[in-house]
Amino acid sequence: MNRHGKIEWSDSGNPDLLGRRARGSLARSKWGDKAMTRRVEVFWSFRSPYSYLAAGRLVKLAGDTGAEVIVRPVYPLAIRTPDFFKKVNPLFVSYVVRDAKRVADYLGLPFHWPDPDPVAMNLGPGEDEQPHIHRLTRLGVEAGLRGRGPAFIDSVSRLIFGGTKGWDQGDHLAKAAARAGLDLAALDAALLADPGKYDSIIAENERHQEAAGHWGVPLMVYEGEPFFGQDRIDMLLWRMDQSGRKSAAAGT
Repeated sequence: MNRHGKIEWSDSGNPDLLGRRARGSLARSKWGDKAMTRRVEVFWSFRSPYSYLAAGRLVKLAGDTGAEVIVRPVYPLAIRTPDFFKKVNPLFVSYVVRDAKRVADYLGLPFHWPDPDPVAMNLGPGEDEQPHIHRLTRLGVEAGLRGRGPAFIDSVSRLIFGGTKGWDQGDHLAKAAARAGLDLAALDAALLADPGKYDSIIAENERHQEAAGHWGVPLMVYEGEPFFGQDRIDMLLWRMDQSGRKSAAAGT
C-alpha cells in the first residue's frame, strides 16, 4: 500500500502484499545454481476455480525463483468422490462461487463459472464417459511431459474460467494450447496412441497427492511440506526463502 492508501500492483497485475516481501527475500537469498534444482509439485484440477486463480502466480513463481514447477493433474472431487456434492452442505457451492469471484476481483482476473462445466454433473442414462474432464486432465499430463505444464494450465484455465462461452468449441482450446507453446493436435494424437499411460499417471498423481498430506487442489508440495490453497502461495514463497537461506548458510 502506497502513501496514498492504495494497493500497489505487481507486473502481473496482482495485488502485491506479502508476496512482494517474500519475492524480495528470495531475490536476496544466495541460492546460486542450486535454485534451478528446487522443485515445487503442484496437484491441480481443471475444474477447480481456485486452481485457476493460482495458475498465473505459479508461473510467476517459477520465473522469479528459478524453481522447477511440476504440474501433476488430478481429477476433481466430482469425479473422485461422486457423492461429495450430494452430502456437502448446500451452501458449499454457492459460497465457493462467490468467494472465487471475490478473489478474482482482488487479483484483477476475469471470472465466470465455465460454460460448459468441465464436469457434466447430470449424465443421461447409459452415459458414463465425461465429455471434457478426462481429455483436459490427460492433456495436462502430456503438456507436463513436454515441459510446458505450468504454461498450459495457466492458458487453458484462463480460457475455461475467463468467460469464454463454449470454450470447448471451434479453435478456442487449440489457441490456448498454442499460447502455451503447444500444438493441440499433437497432444491429442499422443493421448489416442496410449490412453492407458495417462490414466496410470493420473492415478499415480492422486496417490502422491494423498501421501503428501491433503486431498484438495491446488496443492503445492515443497520439500515434502504441503501448502493447500491459492492463498498459501505467499507462505510457500516464504518457506522457499527460509530453505534457501539455510542452504546458503550451510554452503550447499
